[in-house]
Amino acid sequence: MKRRHLIHVACTAALALGLSTQALAQTRDKVTLMLNWYLYSEHAPFFLGKARNYYEAEGIDLEIQEGRGSAVSIQAVAANSATFGYVDVPTMIKAGSKGAPVKAVGIALQLSPMSVMGFADKNIRAPKDIVGKTVAMTPGDSMSQIWPLFLKKTGVQEGSYKVVSGDGQTKLNAVINGQADLLLGYLMDQNMRIQDATSKPVHVIRFADYGVNMVSSGLIAHKDTLANKGDLVKRFMKASTMAFEAAEKDPEAAVDAMLKANAKSGKRDTLITGLKLTTPLYHTAETKDKRPFRASMKDINETLDLLVQYGGLDAGARGKAEDWFTVDYLP
Repeated sequence: MKRRHLIHVACTAALALGLSTQALAQTRDKVTLMLNWYLYSEHAPFFLGKARNYYEAEGIDLEIQEGRGSAVSIQAVAANSATFGYVDVPTMIKAGSKGAPVKAVGIALQLSPMSVMGFADKNIRAPKDIVGKTVAMTPGDSMSQIWPLFLKKTGVQEGSYKVVSGDGQTKLNAVINGQADLLLGYLMDQNMRIQDATSKPVHVIRFADYGVNMVSSGLIAHKDTLANKGDLVKRFMKASTMAFEAAEKDPEAAVDAMLKANAKSGKRDTLITGLKLTTPLYHTAETKDKRPFRASMKDINETLDLLVQYGGLDAGARGKAEDWFTVDYLP
């Protein structure tokens, strides 16, 4: 009799545990994160956070989707077809100024990865070496819009170099095939791809090293989500902050988590190198002692100044960082 009672209790407990686990799974919030582009090293922290159950612990069932450019991902968030977007924040600001109901809730890359780069054997080490060379760029993208400021800051004259225009792949091909000496790109992305394709070292000249810095990639949400699901946003940002902190400490684990989720993400060694180039961009001098995503309003206002000067943003946006970014949902 006693044995039957124990079996009954054990079965009842197991059933209750199963039901509670099932109930917990049913109450998890389905969240879609749309990235800015196809998978590369910058995205690895999100996969580490998912692999280590940081999102699950916050009651979030996270789906990570590749993107096809920041503009497309911003549109997806604005249309509520994605809960969050990981996008270029200056591009979001310009979209928001035209009516897109979105706002940044965390800025991951607070130092700009914007660079001009080419094969190391071309001996282009400083801006002055660009004179007489051919530069591949994409008209209208964020880098081409800031390029004139970089030239002004470094004393390089417009027209002292040639230009090859095209999309992202065209730029890569132009440098790889020798049709261009340099391209405008991100220091942890395009240079990695060129090296993978050619096994030749690439030299990078960073815009930020010459006083041209804009905040870059960050997490955005629909304004309705902020108003109606603030607790969800806080939980998502808590998990994401933990994921980025963990990736800083263990980039290898972050890359392995991404490769496990998608084996076609890239070459492991290249992705690790790319992530190690990315993590120093998480902070500026203003935020060196803060956790990831907590950007300085001063840095954002400097970005707004550059967008007004060179990106076509209305002058009325100057000094209004709070219109585009909030720290209210950060841990």
